Amino acid sequence: MSRFKPVLKTYRRPMSGWWTRNPYFVRYMIREGSAVFLTAYALVLLAGLACLVWGQTAYDAWRGVLATPLSIGFHLLALLIVTYHSITWFQVMPKTAPRLPSDPRLIVWGGFAAAAGLSALIFATLLWVIR
Repeated sequence: MSRFKPVLKTYRRPMSGWWTRNPYFVRYMIREGSAVFLTAYALVLLAGLACLVWGQTAYDAWRGVLATPLSIGFHLLALLIVTYHSITWFQVMPKTAPRLPSDPRLIVWGGFAAAAGLSALIFATLLWVIR
């Protein structure tokens, strides 16, 4: 018996670019990468909220920055990325959601009924307050 262990040749999968060979993984990585971009957009909105707290001049300056062509381009790009993210998210969700114990149409009609009832309650409350 040798005191040296033999060197085993184990398989090592290459880690660079493996996701680019499958279109499913490319779409997945774009969707996941869009979350980083959406975080940047949320920070822009948070900066606006902070400027609103700091006063009228800071808020006007923030709004002035938003009127620049670079900012408008950023917002258009954000709209495209959010649209892609939303579409792909709603395509994935039915595949990952658990089966419901009841008929899904009951849940949909129940949601409509709850929304209608809540809307009527809010409308009645507003009419009562305004009067």
